[in-house]
Amino acid sequence: MGAAAFLMVEYVGIPYVEIIKHAFLPAAISYIALLYIVHLEALKLGMEPIDSARSRPWLARLTGFAFGVALISGVSLAVYYGLGWLKPALGDFAIYGVGALLAVAYLGLLKVAANNEPLPAEDPDAPLDSLPDTRSVLLSGLHFLLPVVVLVWCLMVERLSPGLSAFWGSVILIVIVLTQRPLLNWMRKDGKHDYGSLQDGFTDLLEGLIAGARNMIGIGIATATAGIIVGAVSQTGVGLVLADLVEMLSMGNLLLMLILTAVLSLILGMGLPTTANYIVVSSLLAPVIVTLGQQHGLIVPLIAVHLFVFYFGIMADVTPPVGLASFAAAAVSKGDPIKTGLTAFYYSLRTAALPFLFIFNTDLLLIDVDWAHGIAIFVISTVAMLIFAAATQGWFVTRNRWYEGVLLLLVAFTLFRPGFWVDMVVDPYQSSNPEHLAKTLEPLEAGDVLRMRIKGEDAVGKMREFSVLFSVPEGETGQDTLDALGIMTYQDQGKTLIDIVTFASPAEAAGLEFDQEIVDVRIPVEQFRKEWMWLPALILFGVVYLMQKRRVARQEPDMGKIRV
Repeated sequence: MGAAAFLMVEYVGIPYVEIIKHAFLPAAISYIALLYIVHLEALKLGMEPIDSARSRPWLARLTGFAFGVALISGVSLAVYYGLGWLKPALGDFAIYGVGALLAVAYLGLLKVAANNEPLPAEDPDAPLDSLPDTRSVLLSGLHFLLPVVVLVWCLMVERLSPGLSAFWGSVILIVIVLTQRPLLNWMRKDGKHDYGSLQDGFTDLLEGLIAGARNMIGIGIATATAGIIVGAVSQTGVGLVLADLVEMLSMGNLLLMLILTAVLSLILGMGLPTTANYIVVSSLLAPVIVTLGQQHGLIVPLIAVHLFVFYFGIMADVTPPVGLASFAAAAVSKGDPIKTGLTAFYYSLRTAALPFLFIFNTDLLLIDVDWAHGIAIFVISTVAMLIFAAATQGWFVTRNRWYEGVLLLLVAFTLFRPGFWVDMVVDPYQSSNPEHLAKTLEPLEAGDVLRMRIKGEDAVGKMREFSVLFSVPEGETGQDTLDALGIMTYQDQGKTLIDIVTFASPAEAAGLEFDQEIVDVRIPVEQFRKEWMWLPALILFGVVYLMQKRRVARQEPDMGKIRV
């Protein structure tokens, strides 16, 4: 996602920091929901926490999680800022300086491991009923962080390709596997433990290479097969034809247009790495949403459109039958790739729902919101996504009944899109006669949103009808505001036509041209705040929660009687 964000800067034309701000909230709540889905799956399977008898309090677990995040972040910052100065300071000799520091760090971390008791051998067939001590595991394997340091150095400082960076990280790992056993025997002076010889290190390396090759067979076959499909799509121009089909198949239906675009993004994203994936789907399908959306009254920021196609392009990584990430996960878990892909797609329903939501509610992208409103949106959106996960997984406090799942989906939708219900009660815009455009602009204040429906030829002479939005500029009178928009009109046979579009004006930027007809003008209507709809949604959520808690309370005595 980070690499694609750099490309998004060029395509969307906004600063990188703004890209990160807009993309942060959907990504964060998606990952939080994934953790919650794992929790719900454990509840459905009746799984108990390991070491539940001596489980740590939640504050200690939160502290441990924060320590892990801080450790990983600290390693990255130390490499980037702590070692980054070596390259300009040492010039051509930087590689030797970094190599010497790595050697010293390796020996020092091995000394730490030698001063602690080695981990006991594990039986892979034994049941996992206890967790190892975190401190012992950490101190005995700190030297395995060095390949990560090399990887970060190559990516962030040397700016090597991901493949070449992974190669040098693997080289360091091979050195560690071969040399750690004899070095640990040399550093441990008491002679109580035998870590093995150099020959044992070669044996470990050989077994690791064999296991890695076996795991990569399925991924290699899937990648080769996907390459054929991707090559056929790119070389024959099928992608361009598929994009043109969206307008014909959607038949003017906005939701159907977005669904078709999502499906095509899944198809075009098959077998592609993240950056190439984004280039393909944004080039072919983002303009489709922008153009067709304008024609049917859907006007959204360009960043929302690009994130929409990007999300579904990324979902192609787990969508059968090509999902390469599913094949990689199946190789690790020793599971069936297709079943793994189907499960991953089911878990990714939360990711599939988000793009549709922020297309119609750009508050989720933190567009034009202040800090207080942004924090409220983050909290409510996270709660809504957890409720959505509970509904789709069929489990909340206990197993959902069908009507409880429907109610949870209704609650999640209302929290995500409160404006939907408000717009049904009070239309957000009021139509006005285009003939009296200057008079219509008279009562509007600077910053209000003005919507126009335009009909006529575009810059290439194609007849089309589309909608545009304007932020009302400053103006003492309605005519001054119209002049600031850059529009001059005239009347012809009862039609309001554009006479002149001022150069470098908001009207020119919106694509207005000479002789286009202003079909309709709509001005905003004062509505009650859409956030009030959160209150009935949360009340309904509380009702579902109480129903399930009461059902659980009734089930527990019955289960006790059965046991007796």
